[in-house]
Order: sequence, then structure tokens, then C-alpha cells
Amino acid sequence: MALELFDPTGEPTPTGYIAAPRLASLDGLRIGLFSNGKVNADKLLRYTAEIFERQADCQVVIDSGKRNASRIAEPQVLERIANDVDFLITAVGD
Repeated sequence: MALELFDPTGEPTPTGYIAAPRLASLDGLRIGLFSNGKVNADKLLRYTAEIFERQADCQVVIDSGKRNASRIAEPQVLERIANDVDFLITAVGD
């Protein structure tokens, strides 16, 4: 019996999306927080946002999330985030 080895690396699958350009500065920007709905994700987000608020004078303008981690985010919530924040912080709890 011969042992066959497979290389688990591969080429990334193109997604058709282009990454947003990096922000030159975070000073004074509007933050969106988005939790996946699991336990403690909201606490991690809030703590992280407090650091941005103190160090870069940012402001949390949206504190949202999903009630159920297995469901997709509501389109109107995603649209509001896209329109009202400069950057988004997400978290997965447990």
C-alpha cells in the first residue's frame, strides 16, 4: 500500500470583492459595533471601542448585532452600517 500525500495549500478562490483601502487615521471617526449574538461578544466589542474612543477620539454611532449567530444579518442593518460608520468592529463571543 502506497502512501499518497496531498498539499493542503491552494490558491485563494477569487471573491469578486476588492478590499477597502486602509484608513490613513482613526482620529475622530465613527465606529460601528456588530456582535454575532453569542455570549460576551458585546462585552468584547464595548471594551475594544472604549480604547478607540480614548486613544483616537472616535465615537460609537452604531451598536448592533444579530440575535442568532446562525442567521444572516438583516440587509437594512448592513445598509445602515455602510452609510453611517467609517469603520466596523465585529466580534464572535463564547
